[in-house]
This record gives sequence, structure tokens and C-alpha cells, in this order.
Amino acid sequence: MNEASPEVTSGALDIQGVLNIAPHRYPFLMVDRVLERTDNKAVGIKNVTYNEPCFTGHFPERPIFPGVLMLEALAQMGGLLVLGREENMGKLALFTGADEVKWRRTVVPGDQIRIEVELLKEKRGLCVVSGTASVDGELACAATVKFMVTEERTK
Repeated sequence: MNEASPEVTSGALDIQGVLNIAPHRYPFLMVDRVLERTDNKAVGIKNVTYNEPCFTGHFPERPIFPGVLMLEALAQMGGLLVLGREENMGKLALFTGADEVKWRRTVVPGDQIRIEVELLKEKRGLCVVSGTASVDGELACAATVKFMVTEERTK
């Protein structure tokens, strides 16, 4: 990442950096690392392992990562983008909707999901983010997600 770029507000985050911003915890944290983050775009990854709790029921004989969890990963990545700003630290992003959701590929244990989001609109705490989730360059999920940033979360 080019640190000299004026649009870069902060860069990559390891899992500790993600945990400092995201309110989510195991088993519902869907972002393992943020590779890059600018004012209006972010890229991260989710490593899918057989140890995910969802695989005990989805499906025991043929584990497939649930599509709704890919959608959640897109929403969480959008939240990391917006909540990582200094003025939003300690706040909470609540998922309010999703449009144009498409699933194109199954995701299985061993896959690494690349999550890319772009902030399309932000007004008075209401955010609209376009996102994709892909595996090995192949689209797995795409959606426009909406959320609202609320006041500080309780401890």
C-alpha cells in the first residue's frame, strides 16, 4: 500500500486490529484480516476452516459455508471500514438491509474468502456499501449492504 497516497486513512489490520474495531467475537467474527483500507474502500480475508461451528449442521456430510455468513462478512467489512475512523471508534454498526444479493459459488473448508467493499453513500450515520466475496478470483457472493452507525456500544 502506498502510504503517501492522500486518500489512505489507515492500512492493514491483523486480527488484534480487527478486534479493536469490530464488536463481533467468536463464533460470529467473519473477518480475519484487513489487507488494505482507504477512506471509502477496504479489502480483507476470511479463512474458512472445518472447525467453523456452522459445519456441524451445514452440512455434516458435505460442509458448505452458508451464504448468509458470506453476506454477514460483507457487512462486517463495511463496518470495519466506517467504524475504523477516529470519530466512530467505540460505536456500533447495525445491519439494516441488503439489496441485489447474489451467490455464485459454494465455499468450503480450506477456502480463503477475499472480501472487498466500497462505501457508496453515507449520510447522518446511514451507510450503503457495495461488496463482493470471492475465492481464487471467482465470485462467490455480491451484495449492497446497509447499516447505521449508532452511539457507543455498551461494555
